[in-house]
Amino acid sequence: MSAPVIEKLSLREGAFGNARALSCRECGHQVELGPHYACPECFGPLEVAYDFPAVTREEIEAGPRNIWRYKALLPVPADIEQSPNTEPGFTRLLKAANLGAELGIDNLWVKDDSTNPTNSFKDRVVACALSAAREFGSKVFACPSTGNLANAVAAAGARAGIKTVVFIPSNLEQPKQVNSAIFTDSLVAVEGNYDDVNKLASEIAGEEDGWAFVNVNVRPYYAEGSKTLGYEIAEQLGWRLPDQIVIPVASGSQLTKVHKAFQELIKLGLVEDKPYRVFGAQAEGCSPVSVAYKAGVDAIRPVKPDTIAKSLAIGNPADGIYVLDICRETGGAVEDVTDDQVREGIVLLARTEGIFTETAGGTTVAVLKKLVETGQLDTSLETVVINTGHGLKTLDAVSGAVAPAATIAPTYAAFAATGLA
Repeated sequence: MSAPVIEKLSLREGAFGNARALSCRECGHQVELGPHYACPECFGPLEVAYDFPAVTREEIEAGPRNIWRYKALLPVPADIEQSPNTEPGFTRLLKAANLGAELGIDNLWVKDDSTNPTNSFKDRVVACALSAAREFGSKVFACPSTGNLANAVAAAGARAGIKTVVFIPSNLEQPKQVNSAIFTDSLVAVEGNYDDVNKLASEIAGEEDGWAFVNVNVRPYYAEGSKTLGYEIAEQLGWRLPDQIVIPVASGSQLTKVHKAFQELIKLGLVEDKPYRVFGAQAEGCSPVSVAYKAGVDAIRPVKPDTIAKSLAIGNPADGIYVLDICRETGGAVEDVTDDQVREGIVLLARTEGIFTETAGGTTVAVLKKLVETGQLDTSLETVVINTGHGLKTLDAVSGAVAPAATIAPTYAAFAATGLA
């Protein structure tokens, strides 16, 4: 296999803000900023490297109530607010006293990203990818997706006035298909699982000029959007890091970038340097990272997904090995739960905190519960759990688990007979 060719690209001044290069996560080799994602030396993944200026809490707090308040820490231009985008972020961080009491956790918070423009955290990463695509002069904005990303890409492309083409597995939940098709007439359903869809997208990216696949050839910029979850959590906690955080794992990128965000905040002096533990959550039917963690190995063995948590159904996670490193280094863990436990997690969060989460969030809440039960999580420490999307996207998952308590005639006697009074 020949090394990827890195072509020099003419960019406008400040196109990527304080980003200075793309750096290989394996060998450290650096290349110029451009639509590149594989190291020309070792084929390792590239990520954005920066020369950060001094940034103060006051400067951030004076910014817009969306992810662009952190633009100095992202690969976007200083005038990013002037470009049409969905303006995601700064979602609520809720004190989850009821859920905490149910699970025996003294100080629990839920970072609820279901209130983003297309009701999932993917709006964050897509906003950064869209900025990169615009700077590269891309003519098509595209992605392979398990659902939420397709929704976000289609909506962002519509807002920006750029052609979008999104690819999904043909067996994806119907609400997620509709949520993409409403924004674009170029939704492509592919026979196979996400890994098949991703392989096809990579082939198209290699053949078609001017296509920006958000999680393929502009992945380094796209992935940086997940850092804003970490920034917001720290700011909303009063500029401090939580002691423990539980994060769902699909590709693993979100977990690695939240950790990166915490480390950047420490280095910039915006939060106190303190230990924190990172936990990853997977569904048993697609748990290659959890399996590797429990086996004590570094290699991730790909699996064929078989779970209701389709947004986490990535059988060959690109950042899986980095998830293992982070969870082990911080004293956390990677755990998995069954589909029935995922459903129970959805209902538990809804009935304790009034938050309707999709299957990914159900997985994370169920893993949180399991971590408590197995003694892996310290219930006395401040803990944050991330809800990545809204339950209206995965109604089928719980439609058989919840129903009316009774169907009665319109009389008081009939109501009294139910015993609900």
